[in-house]
Amino acid sequence: MATVTAAMVKDLREKTGAGMMDCKTALNEVDGDVEAAIDWLRKKGLSKAAKKSGRVAAEGLVAVATRGAQGAVVEVNSETDFVARNEEFQALVRAIALVALEKGLSDVEAIKGTHYPGGGTVADAIANAVATIGENMTLRRAATLGVEHGVVGHYVHNAVSEGLGKIGVLVALESKGDADALSGLARLIALHVAATAPLALDPSQLDPAVVAREKAVLADKNAGKPANVLEKIVESGLKTYYKEVCLIEQPSIHAEHANKTIGQVVKEAEKAAGAPVALKGFVRYALGEGIEKQESDFAAEVAAAASGQL
Repeated sequence: MATVTAAMVKDLREKTGAGMMDCKTALNEVDGDVEAAIDWLRKKGLSKAAKKSGRVAAEGLVAVATRGAQGAVVEVNSETDFVARNEEFQALVRAIALVALEKGLSDVEAIKGTHYPGGGTVADAIANAVATIGENMTLRRAATLGVEHGVVGHYVHNAVSEGLGKIGVLVALESKGDADALSGLARLIALHVAATAPLALDPSQLDPAVVAREKAVLADKNAGKPANVLEKIVESGLKTYYKEVCLIEQPSIHAEHANKTIGQVVKEAEKAAGAPVALKGFVRYALGEGIEKQESDFAAEVAAAASGQL
């Protein structure tokens, strides 16, 4: 049996919001498997935040760049948050986003090998910034979004400068309607996406493994009920789940669209746009999501240094 450490219990508690003893029990029940422990807590009705993503700990910036019906978003990580305030670093991240936009690239290695404004490649520019600023930096990921007719709008949360911040969102609307109306709608939806972090545009785009896992949790929570009753409970539970994680089915966070889903908001916007409007896709990057940052004990480090251990 795996040894359940205090750090594992703490990590599970942060991911689920469950009590410390419940987290310890869950980990013991599943031999230390954190993901299985999350499911165990959910089945027992003890998880308060089952869909919470991994701890956000990496520093740096997310940048978005849009031009008409095309958009790009990139994440460039650094070691400390101080670098995000550095104008040279900000210029680097902004330029990389523009390269991704202009070349239509979402592959990190392809972007690194692309010509950088001012000479050399993007990889060279990053290396030069590392040498100048004195801190390690990495282009972690990138994505592009586009439509044939319409707009790609964006929103940046916790912005430190135009197009740069902690969360970057792109939203693509396909339409031949009024560009200004479409741009306003795209920004409104992008702000909603930043706040709600949907997993997919609609149920058909959800990872089948995610859906299967949700079904299993619902079934286990209601084990013992007749098969026909259980089937209806699972079906109802999935509908509720879709409303939580699928953008089209989520209730809008905006007061002016109270009690309306994002799908309904898009449909009603067709009148102002003067043409049919289709929400084709979105991308949401939150700085450092899914990256674990090593926690350090400063006092221990000082003591180690004093004793010659560092």
